[in-house]
Amino acid sequence: MMTDGSAEPLSGGAGQGCGVLREYVCPARDQMFLLPVSMREWIPEGHLAWFVLDLVAEMDTRALHRRPAGAPGRRPYQPEMMLALILYGYCCGVRFSRRLEAACWTDAAFRVICGGLEPDHATIARFVVDHERALEDLFVEGLRVCDAAGLVDLSVVALDGTKIAADASLARNRDAVWIRREVAKLMAVTGEQEPDAAEVLPGLEGAASSAGISLPSPRLGRLEAALAQIEAEDQAAAEEIARRAAAAGAAAEQGRLLRGRKPKDPREALARAEVDHQVATERLAEMQTDAAAREAARERGERPTGLPRLRIARATAALERAGAQLTAARKAVEDEPVAVRRANVTDPDSRIMSTKDGWVQGYNCQAIANPQQIVIACEVSQDANDVQQYEPMIGRLEENLTSAGIIDPVELALADAGYWSEENATCDGPDRLIATLKDHKQRRVARELGHTDGPPPPDATESEQMEHLLRTPQGAAAYKQRSCLIEPIFGDRKHNRNTRRFRRRGLPAVRSEWAFINLAGNMLKLHQHRAASAAT
Repeated sequence: MMTDGSAEPLSGGAGQGCGVLREYVCPARDQMFLLPVSMREWIPEGHLAWFVLDLVAEMDTRALHRRPAGAPGRRPYQPEMMLALILYGYCCGVRFSRRLEAACWTDAAFRVICGGLEPDHATIARFVVDHERALEDLFVEGLRVCDAAGLVDLSVVALDGTKIAADASLARNRDAVWIRREVAKLMAVTGEQEPDAAEVLPGLEGAASSAGISLPSPRLGRLEAALAQIEAEDQAAAEEIARRAAAAGAAAEQGRLLRGRKPKDPREALARAEVDHQVATERLAEMQTDAAAREAARERGERPTGLPRLRIARATAALERAGAQLTAARKAVEDEPVAVRRANVTDPDSRIMSTKDGWVQGYNCQAIANPQQIVIACEVSQDANDVQQYEPMIGRLEENLTSAGIIDPVELALADAGYWSEENATCDGPDRLIATLKDHKQRRVARELGHTDGPPPPDATESEQMEHLLRTPQGAAAYKQRSCLIEPIFGDRKHNRNTRRFRRRGLPAVRSEWAFINLAGNMLKLHQHRAASAAT
């Protein structure tokens, strides 16, 4: 092969024997640079890397410099460089520290950001852990920068949630018996009193291992957290059963049957069956007394008063049914064991949640976005449903706006049926449209019943008032924006930013990571906005 780019005949392959001459530009890998190369020439002007560097220079990064003077170890890397490296990585979907380390050697943009330095994966990971809260607070800094660019439009916002898998497996859910056995094994190996892993100074693990010193594993802390979770849930369940039993007793004193969905817990079902049997017995006794009085009046030649025998027959049948249910409930308590509670021993803060693709061990991630698809507020919840997240998210929204110095109020908030409740419809906050049915059912009802005009009827319930507003032309047009505002954001985070699974464990760490992910998404929107403005 010639290295000077001259022509040579084709040989082999599809062109063999055709006698065609072609000229090639061949690499000169041994060529020495005659002049120093400027990093400014490695990537073009307007590249995302330059934007990230300028953005970090605009942010308040004082919290990243909180390192004691004279701390042991080598001089640390500049915090602004580390922040720019991680932020650019998140913008490109490179979130793991080992991949960031590899990119610092092979990718020109990463090399420009680091200025030729190559921080290893341990240094990158330790920086994220040490500045967990500071990185989370930078979300508000990004919001302030977006507001300065005119991207924080609060005329309408949309709220929604998505499930993201934790750094844990469904198979690692264990019961209290298993956890206590594993804790006993660890205590037997490490000693009777093992210090908490959180008390170990960061960065000493490697030095301790080289010196032959045994430091506590974070596994013991995770096991203890999982056990505490199970005990707390058992206590909460016992208190709820006691509360419902008290409600059943109050209902029995008033002589009325308990209504509602059949309880799943056999102990609660037994309590309800006992109440129903007691009430049925008392009613039959009252009817039999009335029947005896009716018969005595007839014998005296008086006009009988009381209940007819047909109602007595019905009360007798009701008592028989209540007796059968009571017998079945007692047998269920004797035969069916109480459900065993489990907790994840890898990430005790995570929960088992249902998604359209099946069950995952993860978190419920919330976000509020505006028409420019800028995430204004984000949070992570352990609740599997969204109904309890509306008020906290509105509160977080107002808090972020205040911290960013944004005084414009939110005019309208949109949410799907997962957030519907009378409490959410009437709580403090901006005007809202919360669907009472799933979107496809909402559209079908609108087609069948047609549109409405004017205010809702004064005697309508909260649900009827909301349905009326959603069927008005203005309400239907406003609610139609919901899916366009918020759902593409979740698609971008999962598919484009490679956020199908969190890389850190624990609710505080996951909350910080989710905030930083949305910060990166907002900065990408800002970069696109500035590029479009410069083009025009």
